[in-house]
Formats: sequence, structure tokens, C-alpha cells
Amino acid sequence: MNTYLLFKSIHLIAVISWMAGLLYLPRIFVYHSEAVRDNKSEDLMSTFKVMERRLFIYIMNPAMIISWIFGVLLIHTVGMDNIGSLWVQLKLLFVVALTIYHFFLFQCLRKFSENNNSYSPKFYRIINEIPTVLLIGIILVIVFKPL
Repeated sequence: MNTYLLFKSIHLIAVISWMAGLLYLPRIFVYHSEAVRDNKSEDLMSTFKVMERRLFIYIMNPAMIISWIFGVLLIHTVGMDNIGSLWVQLKLLFVVALTIYHFFLFQCLRKFSENNNSYSPKFYRIINEIPTVLLIGIILVIVFKPL
């Protein structure tokens, strides 16, 4: 069996799962912050908290960890000398930015769980575009592989 293709497949599956969470969690935050603003029922708030926590803990965290592990394994499989390539460095920069964004969302999740959210629904709508922009950058860098 070709380990490179296996690693690449697992990496892609994990990245797709991670991206789904990175795109969906801020959307839940939009609805949660609107519900807080509109003084909706405590049952609804509890539902949002459960949804947010489960998405983050059971989907996003494992997907991010697996993405990183198999991304590093892919780099190792093709040879560490590729680290010097501009496209690999740019991809890593974008992935580090996604990881920072991931942990920012965790901080937002913690604030919601403590009933201490300080951001507006509009803020969450705006930051929801960050992973899309980074994903576009990653795809372009991978496809065109600038030197």
C-alpha cells in the first residue's frame, strides 16, 4: 500500500471535517449571541452551549489534531527538504493562522459557557469569513506551488 496516498487521504478527510467546524461554529455563535440579545429562553441557551461544546470537542479538536499529524507525516514522507519551498511555508503559515483562529473560537466558546460573551452577532458574521479566505489561500498555494 502507498503510505503517501493513505496519509494524504486521511489528511484531506480531517481537513474537510475541521473546516466544516471552523465554518459552522461561528454561525452557531451568531444565533447564540442573537438569542442572548433578545432575551430568549434558558433552554435555548443551554441547547446552543451543548451544540457548541460538542462540535468543538468531538469534531473540531480531533480533526485539527489529525490534520496536523498527517500533514507533518506527509511532509516527512516526501522529504524534509521541501520545507524550504515557498508554497510549503505559505501553506504552513495559513494553517498556523487557522489554528490560532481555532483557539480564538475556543475562547469565545468559553465566554458563552460562562454567560460572558462580549461580541456582537455582526462580529461573528465577519469572522466567519476568516477560514474561507485562508482556505482559498491554501488551495491556491497547493495547486500553483509558487517557488
